[in-house]
Amino acid sequence: MRIGVLALQGDFREHRISLEKLGADVKEVRLPEHLEGLQGLIIPGGESTAIGKLMVAYDLLEPIRTFGQTKAIWGTCAGAILLAKEIGRDQPLLELMDMEIERNAFGRQIDSFEIEINVPFLQSPEEPYHLTFIRGPIITRVWGNAQTMLNLPDGRAIAARQGKLFATSFHPELTNDLRFHQYFLELAKSESTG
Repeated sequence: MRIGVLALQGDFREHRISLEKLGADVKEVRLPEHLEGLQGLIIPGGESTAIGKLMVAYDLLEPIRTFGQTKAIWGTCAGAILLAKEIGRDQPLLELMDMEIERNAFGRQIDSFEIEINVPFLQSPEEPYHLTFIRGPIITRVWGNAQTMLNLPDGRAIAARQGKLFATSFHPELTNDLRFHQYFLELAKSESTG
């Protein structure tokens, strides 16, 4: 498996390390030509406005949009925001997923939190997953081909999928639990385009 990690800003190194532990061939993506030969791409957490502006500056916005028509993309936190069609403000977006996201829905950095919940679509679903939220967004609405995949106990949506596109509000790369990265590798291998 050859997977790219968008390496313009944010915690791309942590994703690369998690993928490498699972045996993936990982390429840091900074230019359009770096997308060639990849089976999937992770857009990491960071600052969505900064990542969006850098995607424009490096002529990556349209190439990643095109890539996402047939290949797997996983956006974590800021990456999830960039995948959304609506976020209630004007900034560069990929607009690939039929979802609306509220940025910083949990509050400021000081309001960051962690929680353990069961994730039914991961391997060993009976084993709780430790989720880390840092100024995380909330998926406020999905439509069309998108579907909510995971909710907090209070019902707020924190993961969605649309074919090979996957969005999470939290940071799996900040744990030693590799099940979300394994899930994404399986998604990237699949034939569905959704």
